[in-house]
Amino acid sequence: MSHTLGIRQAQKQKTRRALLDAALELLEEQSLSSLGLREVTRAVGVAPTAFYRHFRSTADLGVALVEEALGSLHPTIRTIVSTTGDSDERITRAVELIGGHVRAHPAHVRFIAREQHGGVQPVREAIRRQLALFTEEVKAELAKDRAADGWSDDDLLMLAGLYVDQMLVTASLFLEALGSEEERQRVAQAATRRLRLISIGREHWLD
Repeated sequence: MSHTLGIRQAQKQKTRRALLDAALELLEEQSLSSLGLREVTRAVGVAPTAFYRHFRSTADLGVALVEEALGSLHPTIRTIVSTTGDSDERITRAVELIGGHVRAHPAHVRFIAREQHGGVQPVREAIRRQLALFTEEVKAELAKDRAADGWSDDDLLMLAGLYVDQMLVTASLFLEALGSEEERQRVAQAATRRLRLISIGREHWLD
């Protein structure tokens, strides 16, 4: 009996994975608000009723994609803002990690960029929640740095928000630059300059 249950559970997870992958591929060319569940189930080769064994709606599927796209990024975000190394080393590491993530997961990055201000409210809210978590985590990392001595919580949160916003902008620009090494280098250089500007402002904020 347990063996049979294990097979069923594995098949269920396989179908769920297939639905997520199919939706992500379909969303390369359209927004979530225009995606129909029949499109997704047709792409997977299952009946439309099978969709509801895994998701309540396409919005619910979209929230799952947000969790997949952003939820797994928390360790990377902490690495990006780690206090290890000097300012230039941190900036170089940050830009390289962002660029590498975009190359590895372009469909996820495109989905977040499109749906952050899209027409599906639960998905917008899920993205906002994840970005708020990122900001809090960046704030916690920044607070470990001696350069944060004397900073208020509000100011640290503001600085963390600047870094998170810049990470999102950089990811979107790297996405547009896919396929062109020359353009990718331009994006990296511009991102490096912006992050340096934030760092300079950080050094003098308490002045």
